[in-house]
Amino acid sequence: MKTNSVLTISNSITNWTEKYSEIRNHSVEICRPLEIEDYVVQPIVDVSPPKWHLGHTTWFFETFILEPNFPEYQVFDAQYNFVFNSYYETIGARVIRTDRGNLSRPSVSDIYKYRKYVDEQMNVFLNSEFLTEEIKPLLELGLNHEQQHQELLLTDIKYILGHNPLFPAYKNESISKKEHSENIEMIQFSEDVYEIGFEGEGFSFDNELGRHKVYLNDFEIADRLVSNSEYLEFMEAGGYADFRHWHAEGWDWVKQNEAKSPLYWHLIDGKWMDYTLNGLQELDLNDAVCHINFYEASAFASWKGMRLPTEAEWEVASNHFEWGSRWEWTNSAYLPYPGFKKEAGAVGEYNGKFMVNQMVLRGASVATPIGHSRNTYRNFFQTGLKWQFTGIRLVQ
Repeated sequence: MKTNSVLTISNSITNWTEKYSEIRNHSVEICRPLEIEDYVVQPIVDVSPPKWHLGHTTWFFETFILEPNFPEYQVFDAQYNFVFNSYYETIGARVIRTDRGNLSRPSVSDIYKYRKYVDEQMNVFLNSEFLTEEIKPLLELGLNHEQQHQELLLTDIKYILGHNPLFPAYKNESISKKEHSENIEMIQFSEDVYEIGFEGEGFSFDNELGRHKVYLNDFEIADRLVSNSEYLEFMEAGGYADFRHWHAEGWDWVKQNEAKSPLYWHLIDGKWMDYTLNGLQELDLNDAVCHINFYEASAFASWKGMRLPTEAEWEVASNHFEWGSRWEWTNSAYLPYPGFKKEAGAVGEYNGKFMVNQMVLRGASVATPIGHSRNTYRNFFQTGLKWQFTGIRLVQ
């Protein structure tokens, strides 16, 4: 089988300078509502300080584009390679993830100077003869990498502010109430051989490539996500106290964490409240449940007498329902597709090294940048994580 590279390229980008500026500016816009103090907080290991995201995405362009390809480029600060390298062993030593919140220096203003410097150099590079066809795929990977961190920025900002005792709002926008269908309609699919995986024009990550056939039995998949009101029924029925619906590891997680509800839910004076990016609000019962981990999603599905979809089932069915408001847990382990092969060098560390002890999520979320989603996208997280915008779709 033909093996595809992580560096596929879209033919739709005709103005690299414009696209680069648009994506880079969006990261700055996400951080505009923050106070200086908000930039440096790291409440848990999974949440990186916003200023680290701004520095890391800049380091990516400096390290992978400018240094090796732009003659006479001068590195902004040699120490930043140690500070902003995330997990690339090929590149060298780095600050361990748990210590990102200890980086009072470089300051926020230093990091914005760093971004300005690299962006100015990139604009020169993008309009020079040094931007060759061979470099463009890596450049597009860098832009998609920045968009991934934009979603993480919003997710991490919500965690930082949502664990502040004052529950400050990130923004103040009017919220329209969601319409809710009382009944879940199940969409039927017949036993057959289907194809999944990315194919055609446009960008994709290497973990999506290698379109291949899968055999699926008959299945029915829900036309909408599970709502807050439905999840509340699970809680009130003793779902967190009934071991029968939980994986053994999930039941251990429940007991160790005294878990009782999704992340950001707070029972105050007998009323369920939900921390949102608009601050603490009364729980919207019609909205899709959010911020639950794989254990919780699986337990809820078991309680309903159903299950989570496999990622193949989800992809095959995805053109028949609306998706994109929540990353949807699947019952598929994150494993390579047939023919997958890691690239040589640091780029090869992008996805392949994480193909163990993770579950696949499909779709996108309200935090996903516009234009950064497709039904072949394979997101992945560990089973106990719930700080992402994750939800549940049922299958039987």
